[in-house]
Amino acid sequence: MKAKRLFSLALAALMLFAAACGGKGGNGGGQAAKSDVESLKQNYGFQWEDPTKPILNDKGAQEISFTVYSSKNASALDYNDMKIMNDLYTQTNVFVNWENVSESVYSQQKNLIFGNADNRPDAIYHAGMGAGEIIKYAKRKVLVPISDYLDYMPNFSKLLEERPDIKNQLINIEDGKIYSLPRIEEMGLLANPNLLFLNVAWTKAAIDAGAVTGLTAADLKDGLSLTSAQMEQILTYFRDNDMNGNGKTDDERPLSFVYNNWQGNQCDLYGMFGLNDNLEHRVVVDGKVTYTIRDDRFRDATNFIADWVDRGLIDKVSFEQSQDNFLANGKGLETYGAFYWWESETVVSEPEHYIVCNPLIGPGGDQTICVSNNPEISTGEVILFSNCQYPEVLLAYFDRYYDPVISAQINYGPIGIVYEEQPDAQGMLVQKPLPEGVTSDELRLQNAPLGIIYLGEYAWNNVVHMEPRAQLRLERLQVNAKPFVPAGVEPCPNLQFTQEELNTLSNYEANLNDYVRTNLISWLMKGGVSDSAWATFQSDLNGKVNLDAIQKVYQDAYDRYVGK
Repeated sequence: MKAKRLFSLALAALMLFAAACGGKGGNGGGQAAKSDVESLKQNYGFQWEDPTKPILNDKGAQEISFTVYSSKNASALDYNDMKIMNDLYTQTNVFVNWENVSESVYSQQKNLIFGNADNRPDAIYHAGMGAGEIIKYAKRKVLVPISDYLDYMPNFSKLLEERPDIKNQLINIEDGKIYSLPRIEEMGLLANPNLLFLNVAWTKAAIDAGAVTGLTAADLKDGLSLTSAQMEQILTYFRDNDMNGNGKTDDERPLSFVYNNWQGNQCDLYGMFGLNDNLEHRVVVDGKVTYTIRDDRFRDATNFIADWVDRGLIDKVSFEQSQDNFLANGKGLETYGAFYWWESETVVSEPEHYIVCNPLIGPGGDQTICVSNNPEISTGEVILFSNCQYPEVLLAYFDRYYDPVISAQINYGPIGIVYEEQPDAQGMLVQKPLPEGVTSDELRLQNAPLGIIYLGEYAWNNVVHMEPRAQLRLERLQVNAKPFVPAGVEPCPNLQFTQEELNTLSNYEANLNDYVRTNLISWLMKGGVSDSAWATFQSDLNGKVNLDAIQKVYQDAYDRYVGK
């Protein structure tokens, strides 16, 4: 495809010169005028309504091109060489020249790209745009208001009509327009990123030794509910005995996790005290944005957990290790008595040796689970610059990404490499056998650009099967997690803020996060928090770190989101 395009573009260069000067970058930072759609139709066969037909005719394929800048995973092919991108060109006749850089290079060059009005690409894929950045550049007329072009985006328009909740996460509060395209992968997984796994043989040994009260070997099945007292007895036995039979009693890790990781973290331990904690300590309860760190139960839970740390029931390495170290340490000789993760299959060499437990029951009888703010809807994934000469065409092209068949290939890899050419009896995409010596993650990362997609309930039921690993996670969460989320508790969604609200968050939120993070790790690692230290902490939350102002910003934004 590249050679053909270079030759064709060279032939068309003189013919396009005048138009390019008037469109590409000719207006500096100002908003470009809309294209003459009638001319696009007549000259280039532009159409967007029939997804089975190309967007441009052959002449358009030769004479119109777009430059899209994008970061990519180090394992991924250059997007220009990816089969799914070449297939999209064949289907649409829209030629995109992808300028790929590493994720680190993009983070360094992002501001330079936005600042260089004379040499911007047409769009950025994997843009990672926050609400504040969108407000800033929208005011400067640097970005294309995508909501002005919805007539050319049937898939995206339908999505916004059917899902006002998604629309509300995209609208720029300052002018009511949409400036970015989202990634939507709804599996029902991210809100509950932790499950508790327990080593069956080790626990049976503790029961046989009479170390655990009220528990029999017959109870050791998936869905076990343990009290905090029983768990304490089990972990104590793990700590004091040579559970893996290697002649040592100091290499067993009774309870392990990855502190403050996006999954497999410490938050569910706070559920023993009735708290739905998460990494931001912010959750919506009965429509109110609530901070768990203001609740005295947070102090009680912290002291309880700190006692387990102090006594060696929780492995102190949990507070220092990376996710990669945690996963590596689980392989080979068994050292984990219990751990938090999404599935045992990823963590340990013998997953069948572990059962999945319900949340622990705390000293007061509470049994709840954390609700994370990990979003299944990622905003700011793609933006267009105002110097884009034909935004209608490029947005019609990106709109195809929201077709579920295309979304599946963008997310996992193309038909012919990842999926069979023919669907199954239900008309759904079928994964091909993995090439020898290649994992599913490796195949996916090499061949899938990820980015803007829409995979939701319809897609999972009619177009593509969830990966077996994702399906297993979902089945376990539906049994061992979701029933333990109290009514009225929900994650804090993606919210859009005004410039004034963003200024408030910019002034105070980083200080709040640093203050909480510094105190919490100290309390957990050094025996807990005294009443006087807790009183000082609460005073500081209400005073110097200005949590009241931060909480009000989130509450006001949430009220707008739900239409209050």
